[in-house]
This record gives sequence, C-alpha cells and structure tokens, in this order.
Amino acid sequence: MEIVLAETAGFCMGVDLALRRLDKLVAAGEGRPIYILGPIIHNPQVLKKYAEQGVILAETPDEIPGGSFVVIRAHGITKQVEAELRARDVMIKDATCPRVKKAQLLIDSNTEEGRELLLYGEADHPEVAGLVSYAGHGYFVFGSEEELDEYSLSGDKSYVLAAQTTQDRVLFDKMADRLTNDAELDVIVLKTICDATKLRQKEAHELASEVDFMVVVGGYNSGNTRRLAQVVTDRGTPCKHVEILDDLSLDGLSQYNKIGVTAGASTPRHLIDEVLDALEKI
Repeated sequence: MEIVLAETAGFCMGVDLALRRLDKLVAAGEGRPIYILGPIIHNPQVLKKYAEQGVILAETPDEIPGGSFVVIRAHGITKQVEAELRARDVMIKDATCPRVKKAQLLIDSNTEEGRELLLYGEADHPEVAGLVSYAGHGYFVFGSEEELDEYSLSGDKSYVLAAQTTQDRVLFDKMADRLTNDAELDVIVLKTICDATKLRQKEAHELASEVDFMVVVGGYNSGNTRRLAQVVTDRGTPCKHVEILDDLSLDGLSQYNKIGVTAGASTPRHLIDEVLDALEKI
C-alpha cells in the first residue's frame, strides 16, 4: 500500500500566527489572566492543551474582566465586540488571520457608499459574524447558489459580493461571473477567499483523482476541513473525515492500493502523523 500526504496539510499561516502569539503571551507570564474569546482555532485537542496551561475560554465578552488579556482568535471578532472590550480596559492581543482582517477592511471600505453586502459563507460561523459587522448598509449571507437565487436582487440597489475566506473559490467565481454579467445589476466583487484555501482544495481534488481512498484529518467543527472532505467526495473518491486516529476504522483499508491523506488548516501535525503511522503499519 502507498500512502501519499498532501503538501499543504495542516496549519495555515493564519492559524500558526495566532498560536504563536498566544504561546508568547503564555510564556511571558505577566501575572494577568489570559482569555481567548471563543475557540482560538477549531481544534479541540489544541484547546485542551491551552486550558491545561491556564488559558481561559470565554464564550461572551462580558466574561472577560477589565485588566485581563484577551487573544482574538484567527477568525476575528465583530467591530462591536472589539469596541466593548476596549471600553472596559481589556488588553487585546489581536491574532486575527491577516487574510480575515484584510477581508474585514475591504468590506468596510466598499460598503461606505450605500452598497449592500452579499456574503458567501456559513451564517453561524464566527468569521462571518465579524465580516458582516463591517457592512455599513445591510447584508445577506448565503451558503449556496440556490440561496442566492431565492434572494430578490434589485436593479435599484448596488451590491458588494464577498466570501468567507475558506469558501469554495470555483463556486464563488461562478456566482460572481453570473452577477457581474447581469446588465441590470450593479455589483462589485471582492476577492476575499484565501489563496491557501484554494491551494488546499486544488491539492485535495488532484490527490483524490490519484488514490483509491482519502483520509481528511481535522476538527469536525472546522469549516475548511469539512470542505476538503466535500471536495474529495464530489470527485467521487471514497473518503473519511476523522478528528483523531481513534475515529478511523483501519479494518478494510488493506483493500486499497493507494491512500491519500490531507488535513484542515487548524490540524496539528502530530495528529496527522498519528494517522500516517497507523496507515503505514497496515
């Protein structure tokens, strides 16, 4: 059996940056409580490690007392929450992914003239909550072409089309072409999907065409990991999304001659290596 690992499997730049900033703050040991507002990344194993080091997970801003440190997660937060924290003298360490921050600022500057935001993303995702908070004149969040079709667009209004940074680039471009080619609509398209996301999805698609079975490693609540699994499934290759090795049933995998492995942007390397080691022992 041959095992092939995708080149970009594991931490992306934004996740790596966020964790390094939190590690630096923990190591400094300044004596102040350290909070993260929501999971710093979507991986329960990483969150458990930081909890053991004394980092406190707050679900809401009002759980964080003044004078404490708070590390803003890679997904970012809303404008309103940031203002609330600063008003209470909470010491903010911003670890928002630079790609997410850029998307926030692009939405902010392009909706100033009364344009409504059309955002391709997951309505309940924390990154999306942050992005739409920068829309100055209303917004609509949709997760599929069908949802966009059901929304009444008007030639009397102007729009900005953007996307959550981890969304499917191919589908976004398809929808963007359709809207911009409609002579009755005034639509500006923002390129907010991260190139690392596009590359990971492209690699997953190509690897799926070369192997008999794929394993995708990463948190079940990680949107970019779920989309990698969907890319493989859409290609028609049998696929299993696992969070840790214990979730992978090794029985029956010996029937495959070639197995591919990839992982989401918030998946630690040691979890990937555990899966690789188990597969190589079959």
